[in-house]
Amino acid sequence: MIFETLVLGLVVSVLYVEIMEIYPGGIIVPAYVALYLDQPCRVLATVTVALITIGTFRILNGYFILFGKRRFVMFIILGAFWAQFLYWVLPNLFQAPWGLQAIGWLIPGLLANNVEKQRFFPTVASLVVVSTITYFLVRMITWF
Repeated sequence: MIFETLVLGLVVSVLYVEIMEIYPGGIIVPAYVALYLDQPCRVLATVTVALITIGTFRILNGYFILFGKRRFVMFIILGAFWAQFLYWVLPNLFQAPWGLQAIGWLIPGLLANNVEKQRFFPTVASLVVVSTITYFLVRMITWF
C-alpha cells in the first residue's frame, strides 16, 4: 500500500501542478502526507516543523547569502534538524496516542521551501487537496 500511495501521489501531484500551477508542498510531499492522514498529529507536527524551519531560514538569510542550491539545501538541513531536535527535546509528546513527530526528515524542509516560495495558504491548501485525493484514491483502489 505504501508503493501505491507514493506512485499515485506523484501522479496526482504532477496533474495538480499542471492544472493549478501551484506546488502542493513539493511533488512527493502530498504522497507522504497521504500515508499519515489517519494520524493528524503527525501532519500537524510536520507543518509546525516547516514553519519553524522558515523562521530559522529567515534569520540565517540575514547573515548568509542563501539562494539557489544553497537555499534549497539549507531548507532541507534545517527541516531535518528541527524535526530531530523536537523529537529529542519533547520525547513524551511523541508517544501514543498523540504521535507529535514530523513525517521524516526531508518532508518538512521540502514543505518549507515551497511555503517560502508560494506563501502559506496556497501551499497548505494545495497540500490538503492533493493529499486527500491521493488518500481516497488509494483506499478505493485497495477496496476493489
